[in-house]
Amino acid sequence: MRNPKKVKAKLKAKAKPKAKKEEMELDEEPSTSTAKVWRPGIDPVDEDEELAYDPTAYDCLHRFEVDWPCLSFDALKDDLGGPRSTFPHTVYLVCGTQAATARQNYVAFLKLAQLGQGRHGKKAAAEEDDDSDASSADDDSDSDDGSSDGEEREGDEDQQMGEEKGDKQSKGKGKARMRGAAGEPPATFHYRRVAMPCGVNRVRAMPQQPALVAVWGDNAQVRLIDGSKLVSELASETEPTAATAKGRSKPMELKPLATHSHSTEGFALDWSPVRPGRLASGDNRHRIHVWEPAEGGRWAVGGAHQGHSGAVEDLQWSPSEDTVFASCGTDRTIRIWDSRERGRPMLTAAEAHTSDVNVISWNRSVAYMLASGADDGGVRIWDLRTFASSSAPAEGSNGAPASGPTHVAQFTYHRSHVTSVEWCPYEGSMLASCSADNQLAVWDLALERDPEEEAALAPEGNAAAPEDLPAQLLFLHAGQTDLKELHWHPQIPGVIVSTAGDGFNLFKASNM
Repeated sequence: MRNPKKVKAKLKAKAKPKAKKEEMELDEEPSTSTAKVWRPGIDPVDEDEELAYDPTAYDCLHRFEVDWPCLSFDALKDDLGGPRSTFPHTVYLVCGTQAATARQNYVAFLKLAQLGQGRHGKKAAAEEDDDSDASSADDDSDSDDGSSDGEEREGDEDQQMGEEKGDKQSKGKGKARMRGAAGEPPATFHYRRVAMPCGVNRVRAMPQQPALVAVWGDNAQVRLIDGSKLVSELASETEPTAATAKGRSKPMELKPLATHSHSTEGFALDWSPVRPGRLASGDNRHRIHVWEPAEGGRWAVGGAHQGHSGAVEDLQWSPSEDTVFASCGTDRTIRIWDSRERGRPMLTAAEAHTSDVNVISWNRSVAYMLASGADDGGVRIWDLRTFASSSAPAEGSNGAPASGPTHVAQFTYHRSHVTSVEWCPYEGSMLASCSADNQLAVWDLALERDPEEEAALAPEGNAAAPEDLPAQLLFLHAGQTDLKELHWHPQIPGVIVSTAGDGFNLFKASNM
């Protein structure tokens, strides 16, 4: 597992050349401290310690943002083929904002192009070491400005897509500039905005027609927006224009293809990967509606599926059956439905967690596996074959089943409520989760702890993992505040995009 390491802090360089020389002499002394994995929220950092950033932990790491925080986004499948792995990459996304006022909100279609490795990856790290060796003589005479080389490069540990810190940000402007490593062209940021009358709780793109997106608003409405023209414009744009790069134009008004008003707002939203155009939306008053495409480019919204006794938090369609979907909610249950039967769910896992079940994900590679994340920080794995084999249990005092199937695996690493969970589209045993504890974890169910392998990797600089660290924890990503949602890119294996209160991260870990 890749992770920040704890090492003894080194003296910073001073303004005087003499102090710089003393620092160099101290740095040349061999370190006797042992690198250890540092766990956010668990392990303290002593005054004489600092976190050592390891750029080789990532193959790439990019940060970017739009004007306002985004609770939700989705990755758009493109025409560039897949699976693809050669840098630089181009990705398309759609996101929705939570602005200060309702009328400032919009849905943004984004294109991020020329995404290179920057200072990350083993090759980039080797080149950086060569550059450091070649310029070591010059460093001795560059300390009169009062800052050390480490301080000058403090912001270079990731590739920041945006303006320099001192630049004034104009209204409506997205961060649109990124500095790459030597020999890499700068990444470019392109986007088109569609005005929204409300904040966006969740946005999902149709798998079969990615530019057609469903938007759950905090005004209790679900809208369907066709952004095909905008995505085509992004695809043909090689460089951002002055208007699109600096946000001088207002978000465009685009009439939705269809709109449905629930009785209250909600978050649960998902397209069927099997039946094009079939959508399900769930609200905070425990109602689920299934949308069916109709003639003339319209959608027919069916009556409410009722079974939950609390808010419906998330929905997932089956990857193999066009009428089957799963739901979870604040009543602590996970339920399996047939869209043709609105009166009751086919199967129910009562007390699936000990708290609200916030998110679920249906494994696209192994169709009988389901993952769930809850308010208690737990991530659980379910085998739907145990749902099918369970006999119908008796109802409890609240009308819910008194018992049901049990989970086959559980991870209790997160220290706060889980906000997103998603199976990897390329590895059936791998999934990722993120939490309000500001950590994004990648799990691999196929992993088991191997002390001999850990000992063999120790000379390569791998930090020793604590005994209580789950063996299935493959990678841990931190650095974002108030994490909300994550998605694997559907065509670039290993690439994950996440959104938080302070913007987006796009990264690929070196061990994936």
